[in-house]
Amino acid sequence: MPHLSIIAATLLLFTSVVNAAVTEDAYIAGYAAGILKHGFKVEIPTLIVREGIITVPANKLTPDNRISIVQALSQIPGVTAVTVSESIAGGSAQRDAFKPIQQRAATSQESGPEEAVASEGVPAAGPAVLATGMLPEGHLFKPLLADPRWAHFSAAYRNYVGNNIDGNNNGAVSFGETIPFYRSNFGNSTVQWEAGLQAAVFSDFNLGAPSADLINTDFIASAYGSMRAGNFSAFGRVYHQSSHLGDEFLLRRLTNFERINLSYEGADLRLSYELPYGLRVYGGGGGIFHKEPSTIKPWSIQYGVEFRSPRRIELVSMRPIVAVDIKNHEQNDWNADVSARAGVQLDHFQAFGRKLLFLVEYFHGNSPTGQFFRQRVDYLGFGAHYHF
Repeated sequence: MPHLSIIAATLLLFTSVVNAAVTEDAYIAGYAAGILKHGFKVEIPTLIVREGIITVPANKLTPDNRISIVQALSQIPGVTAVTVSESIAGGSAQRDAFKPIQQRAATSQESGPEEAVASEGVPAAGPAVLATGMLPEGHLFKPLLADPRWAHFSAAYRNYVGNNIDGNNNGAVSFGETIPFYRSNFGNSTVQWEAGLQAAVFSDFNLGAPSADLINTDFIASAYGSMRAGNFSAFGRVYHQSSHLGDEFLLRRLTNFERINLSYEGADLRLSYELPYGLRVYGGGGGIFHKEPSTIKPWSIQYGVEFRSPRRIELVSMRPIVAVDIKNHEQNDWNADVSARAGVQLDHFQAFGRKLLFLVEYFHGNSPTGQFFRQRVDYLGFGAHYHF
């Protein structure tokens, strides 16, 4: 009986969550329809709302009212994004439009919180305009999936080939987040900007040691600003990084390892452009200052390419992902540090709007682990990542 009670309580909780999402989407749809009809004299029977995302058919808008309508809809309470779609006029999206609002919302669990859907499993054409104001949902600049030092939650196993930082079998975990504090539009346009904080902790462990010894921990904290104009986005930050060796590692390596008091501030800028068919390219660079040791050379560049499939494998609701990130540091004679990752994104497994990704990874270059930045390494690994 206790087991039956637990199962019943779980089902009731799940049902209440789904019903809450359906009710909120229905409320948003009615609110949006009222704004369009009475504020702009526009009636859109095919208006679709899914998990707080409003998808508006482009053929119902004019060049004169498009920006005003998108801005007005993005201000509705509960709206996370507004996207304009060219593809809503036909196919499954058009058929879906004739369902009752509640039924459309109930079937919306297929999509993620930052992704408008025009047809089953395919993101709608046109970039979304996100909600504005204090502590808004979503992000203007998408994460760099293969960057070993992008702030997010992850856990990975890494097998070092040849040279290693401390043993061949390592575990790596990260705890981090990007938090937008405020977002707004530039004037009367759909170009948006946001400001916030990004912080993370990256730790490496020697799984071959008797107590899985902590090797190194890097702390990174930054204030950032980002912007988006259509498929173009930018992310700039001023940050601090410090690196600290584990006690067990120091006790074992006290006589044959030179500890570095590695700490510095820096600033960098990355630019990104999203191409058709799920492709994305990015690049940028930066420098460090207030550095210790003072002999570290300051400049670096970063660039890469990503593919996040616009279609998913419906049987298991997952999308293929491939990403390559390359960094060149002046300190290391501009040698390339190559990080490559590939795997799948599970669309139905989410926590706080972050999707679960399983990725295999390969790294070749100077170690991203702070105290070992002078050491060339190669490793293969597999990990779980939560990304927005």
